[in-house]
Amino acid sequence: MSEQYPDGQPIVGLPSAPVPEQFAPNLASLAAQYAATQPFTPQPQPLPPTGPAETAEPGRPAGSPPAGSPLAGAAPRHQPRSLDPVRQALLNVRTEVAKAVVGQDATVTGMLIALLARGHVLLEGVPGVAKTLLVRTLSTALSLDAKRIQFTPDLMPGDVTGSLIYDAHSSNFSFREGPVFTNILLADEINRTPPKTQAALLEAMEEHQVSVDGVSRKLPAPFMVAATQNPVEYEGTYPLPEAQLDRFLLKLTMPLPGRDDEIEVVRRHSLGFDPQDLAAAGVRSVAGAAELERARNAVNKVGISPEVLAYIVDLVRATRAAPSFQLGVSPRGATALLNTSRAWAWLSDRSFVTPDDVKALTLPALRHRVGLRPEAQMDGVSVDDVLAHILATVPVPR
Repeated sequence: MSEQYPDGQPIVGLPSAPVPEQFAPNLASLAAQYAATQPFTPQPQPLPPTGPAETAEPGRPAGSPPAGSPLAGAAPRHQPRSLDPVRQALLNVRTEVAKAVVGQDATVTGMLIALLARGHVLLEGVPGVAKTLLVRTLSTALSLDAKRIQFTPDLMPGDVTGSLIYDAHSSNFSFREGPVFTNILLADEINRTPPKTQAALLEAMEEHQVSVDGVSRKLPAPFMVAATQNPVEYEGTYPLPEAQLDRFLLKLTMPLPGRDDEIEVVRRHSLGFDPQDLAAAGVRSVAGAAELERARNAVNKVGISPEVLAYIVDLVRATRAAPSFQLGVSPRGATALLNTSRAWAWLSDRSFVTPDDVKALTLPALRHRVGLRPEAQMDGVSVDDVLAHILATVPVPR
């Protein structure tokens, strides 16, 4: 099979050129940029030496990071212009989370971006990679309330949103709030519950309210759903429909830790680390809802040029023309890419969005909004392969 774009570029199969690490599915490039300027682990990393631009390798422009470099595709490294206390507080959240969660700094960055952009996150990873611990630690560092729902086949919509309870003493019905009334809701294994219960989250995710017996009730602010799903076990599951997948701002992958990170995890447990006692691990609150709201207002003021806006639209429209996709990205996906790029630019201490910001967020913002054709799946093509090719072929504004 040899599908091609209208311009003759091949699309099915791995891209002909090596994929730069900016397209890594776990936002590794995002965490790497600030590793050089803002430590977000207890052991700060030194700045790499700077010097004249090196000689270009084959297939790589001069001055660009070499293939495999953790800085490849990230925004240019620079020292922050100012010590904005709100930005610094949110960056410190990563330091606090790293006290309990090892090797998932990129995922923490993605979740912060989702909070700043007022969106929700779909976390995908095998069991045991600290998805639940990450959400609990993040909520502790942000002084936010967090609740967890274990989705099962017998879970009812009222178990999520709440329901009316008859009070025999007053002979009246009163509303008992469900776990959705919180700041960060961990929807664990969301694909294990029937569509009827999955749909109970749709109104909450989009409108930040729930309606029971004809009465709408506002959810606390801020509000974010962090839903998890297992990428390798699909027996007895109910795949999320496109309408609900589109409600998630980002889809983040949580990979298995590397050898050094896994040694560190085991070492901490050998020293008595208790995942249920975050205070003993030294996790403290470094920001709150007030700082988060000020940060959100600052993100809304980040500028974006008409050329970069057009670049976002061109990327989204290219997904609709890709022969390997049977479903392209809707305009909602374009606005998601805009909002997350703005949030990342603000975290990077810039008042404007660059094409590199857009590139860094393209995969996590769009990968769950497209669908592969069956024949492309049979050829071993992944969604990330196609998106990487689109990023490599759509002209970048200069």
